[in-house]
Amino acid sequence: MCTHLLPRCAVTALAALLLASPLRAADSKALGHALRSVVRIQATTMEPDLRAPWNVGRVARGTGSGFVIDGNRIMTNAHVVSNARFLGLQRPDSPRITPATVKYIAHDCDLAVLQVEDKDFFKGLEPLVFGTVPQLHSTVATVGFPVGGQRMSVTRGVVSRIEFRPYTHSVLDAHLTIQTDAAINPGNSGGPVIQNGKVVGVAFQTLRASTAQNAAYMIPTPVIQRFLADIKDGSYDGYPELAIGTFRLTNKPARERLGLPMDNYGMLVTDVFPQGSSDGLLKRDDVLLKIDGHAILSDGQIKLEGEMVQMVEVVERKFVGDTVTFSVRRGDKEVEVKVPLKGAWFYRSRARQYDTLPRYLVYAGLVFQPLTLDFMRAYHPKQPPILDAYEFHTNERSYLERPEIVVLSNRLADPVNTHMDRFKMTIVEQVNGRKVGSLRELDDALSQPAERYVFTLKGEGVPLVLEADKVAAAQARIAKQYGIEKDKNIGTVPNEE
Repeated sequence: MCTHLLPRCAVTALAALLLASPLRAADSKALGHALRSVVRIQATTMEPDLRAPWNVGRVARGTGSGFVIDGNRIMTNAHVVSNARFLGLQRPDSPRITPATVKYIAHDCDLAVLQVEDKDFFKGLEPLVFGTVPQLHSTVATVGFPVGGQRMSVTRGVVSRIEFRPYTHSVLDAHLTIQTDAAINPGNSGGPVIQNGKVVGVAFQTLRASTAQNAAYMIPTPVIQRFLADIKDGSYDGYPELAIGTFRLTNKPARERLGLPMDNYGMLVTDVFPQGSSDGLLKRDDVLLKIDGHAILSDGQIKLEGEMVQMVEVVERKFVGDTVTFSVRRGDKEVEVKVPLKGAWFYRSRARQYDTLPRYLVYAGLVFQPLTLDFMRAYHPKQPPILDAYEFHTNERSYLERPEIVVLSNRLADPVNTHMDRFKMTIVEQVNGRKVGSLRELDDALSQPAERYVFTLKGEGVPLVLEADKVAAAQARIAKQYGIEKDKNIGTVPNEE
């Protein structure tokens, strides 16, 4: 592994690289040409405060990298520009900061496209061209502006692994990744990974030092090209999901139970989630033999473009509204099942949320919030009902009755809510006998005229009771005392997105 810090002058940068790098002259020339189109991104962001969701949050600043693509656009990582209030771009040959805005962003695959109003910014810059997935053991160059200096950095490394891995930006999502030992440090994110003068990936994450050394990852071109294709219609729709559970059929007893031959093919369907793509089409105990004609091994892998990948990679490359075709062993018959693809809204509470204000409702100084991954990260609750509800909301199908779980998360002390601390971190089940299955349903229940509001809370033997006239008198007082300009942000319920 070798790193070169390049001065801003493009001619000097290219000369330094040619002298220092053992790459072939043709490769060095192609890389030097690409360097001109890599930019530094300065981001000022507003990070939300889940513990006081009515506040504007805290200002943070960071840097990243990006590069020019066709149409006078800049590609980078979503995590570089998430929650941004101002973005500034800097060319490698100029100290000038040029404003930019986010045109499209995909938090599920950590990619974004920026637009720049000042078209002079692109003078002399040519869009980089995308290549194919690099071969194992081939050499790539990571280009960007890592922290610790103002100059561009070029780091060479070897492609060591191509596999399906979680994308840490959303936490929930997993896609194809490429591992390399080329250093990817903070500030490198969003920069191109170059091979033979073409972009073969976007630098985006590393393994923690305690887990592995010199293990960095790039987003490969199949994921990039899918993102670019998705936004061609002017919006980003995201990834479809099969919404099924599967089990590897690698052991003999499992295959014998299903009457399967002792070969290495077939994945068992263990669950089909209601309202998902496969609902009513695939069934429990179906054995998936092929997907779009690709034979499925008993560990879920298929051979695609000469590489062994997980079968979901076929779905990964499709769009909402497309269809995937399975060859299925159902009982003693083999049938063909076509599955029209759509998203799975009920998974999204398990993903980080960005570029949106926290959702909440403050009533009588009691703070109510939906139970999401961001909530769990902010509060770290220890109460078993909260932990169980979060863990099993999808698996136990409770999302069918309650699209989201509403938690009484905090109490802003006031005479109207004295002695109510015991109810903190409890789940709201009903208000005045009305089921509460979302923040909107809670808001609707509290909007109904009543002398008092009786909250039924999960696991509590006694209800929480609020007198309506006392609450009305307290609302303005509480808002002033705690600096609450807006007492609720109901937002969009997940199943309405």
